[in-house]
Amino acid sequence: MSGDARVIVGVSGSLHSLTALHRAAEEARARRAVLVPVLAWTPVGGERSYRARPCPPLLRAWQDAAEARLESALGQAFGGLPIGLPVQPLVMRGEAGPVLTAMADRPDDLLVISAGRHGSMRGRLRRLLRGSVARYCLDHARGGVLVVPPSDLHEDLRALHRDGIDLRELIAA
Repeated sequence: MSGDARVIVGVSGSLHSLTALHRAAEEARARRAVLVPVLAWTPVGGERSYRARPCPPLLRAWQDAAEARLESALGQAFGGLPIGLPVQPLVMRGEAGPVLTAMADRPDDLLVISAGRHGSMRGRLRRLLRGSVARYCLDHARGGVLVVPPSDLHEDLRALHRDGIDLRELIAA
């Protein structure tokens, strides 16, 4: 493994972020680097709302939920931590874009992010209000950024769901 090389990947638990996580693992193996999956989180309602009415037990519950979500994402992607690859999972409080670009601050770092969902109304509204994490990272990263497009499988699964087809029934048949 090279000295300080890291592949940092944004993870939310979505199918798109799991695709990015797999690609980041491939990049980390190829670069002989440490894989750093990062799940960024903010208090429900945002930081401003939390500062107006702080509640430490609730904050701890949100932190615990974020840690469980990252552990679940690693379990879904690899069945736990990937074998034969050094991994340093991190859960950090803050907006995803700023957290990820701050993490990827070394010359040898590669930041891997998902392009996310482009077609949903909710996704378009979120990007309109808060901006795209991918766009933020591309605009602010100090080093290399790899944006992973959604897998064709995601659209196929979404189409099955829209058509009311239960994947479990297809598998059982």
